[in-house]
Amino acid sequence: MSFLKSLFGGGVPKATVPPAPDKTTGQIEHKGFVIRAVPFKSEGQYQTAGIIEKEIGGTMRSYRFVRADRSTMVEDVTELALSKGQKIIDEQGDALFD
Repeated sequence: MSFLKSLFGGGVPKATVPPAPDKTTGQIEHKGFVIRAVPFKSEGQYQTAGIIEKEIGGTMRSYRFVRADRSTMVEDVTELALSKGQKIIDEQGDALFD
């Protein structure tokens, strides 16, 4: 029955909500920024997600990102999130917080 509901629009998909920042699975520093991997469960796999932080003018600024990449291994998405965070910083730098 649930198959038919989803087929004809009767089912409501579950929302995927990133976890609270205390679910950090890895962390690195890159060019004065801190990158934290915060993957979350989505459809039975881990979704690549992270937070980039930097103190600017005495205020801690943060930028949350989520990527489409998924894996059953939390270690894989942790490594990928840290790598993606580095690329974001390399491309945007401090403009990330503008």
